[in-house]
Amino acid sequence: MTEQPVLCEIDGRGVATVTLNRPEVNNAYNGEMIDALLDGMKALAVNDDVRLIVLRGAGKHFQAGADLGWLLSVSGGSPEENLEVSRRTGAAVHLLDVCPKPTMAVVQGFCVGGGTGVLAACDVVIAAEDATFTISEVRWGLIPQPILPQLIAAIGVRNVRRYALTAERFSAQQAHNMGLVHEVAQPMQLERTAEKTIEAFLRSGPDAVAQTKAKTLELAQTAMDPKVADELARLHSEKRQSAEAAEGLAAFQEKRNPSWFKE
Repeated sequence: MTEQPVLCEIDGRGVATVTLNRPEVNNAYNGEMIDALLDGMKALAVNDDVRLIVLRGAGKHFQAGADLGWLLSVSGGSPEENLEVSRRTGAAVHLLDVCPKPTMAVVQGFCVGGGTGVLAACDVVIAAEDATFTISEVRWGLIPQPILPQLIAAIGVRNVRRYALTAERFSAQQAHNMGLVHEVAQPMQLERTAEKTIEAFLRSGPDAVAQTKAKTLELAQTAMDPKVADELARLHSEKRQSAEAAEGLAAFQEKRNPSWFKE
């Protein structure tokens, strides 16, 4: 197993590359990854040497949603433990959203479930044209509560009402059309395309960027009320321990249809 679930490297330009680093499970997230991402983002947000944060996924895929084994373990814990997991999940995505440093994601392969929330929270997203996306939680009998605010802001209520309710896959071009992805590049040109955007960020005044981002979020009224955030976490954790979620996770693990699907 990979020792560190999240890697961070800051280059001489002040570009911090944050890499989701569980390639053996396609960067599926677990508690350790959530904690490492949250703690790492907190440190980068106040680091004066950092100009830009770039998120990447190690290996073939950006992020494959939640780790099934971890989900099954968490769902068997106490309600209090489940609530804390949901709170930290929501906090990690929220911090990405409001981070004073500009954030950018470079996406290849699959981006699933919580990974789409990570993208929605970033300022800029560049994706390979063969990347594939899905807001997958309902397929497992779960709900995407912690990432709904960011998804609604990024792709709009109408698109959330389709893709978060059906868990359908959609292409990079569809993601671009909806606003989840800003630019689509051929796989061989992904790094070159990303570098052009990185350079554009670096040419901008750091304080001007931070103030513009903060004021944009304020005027858009997307700041999360702490009471709302806690309610979303509560609903998310309760659903994880429901009978429907147990059936959905079991069906996925056993590679069968869930009981609610009749052919």
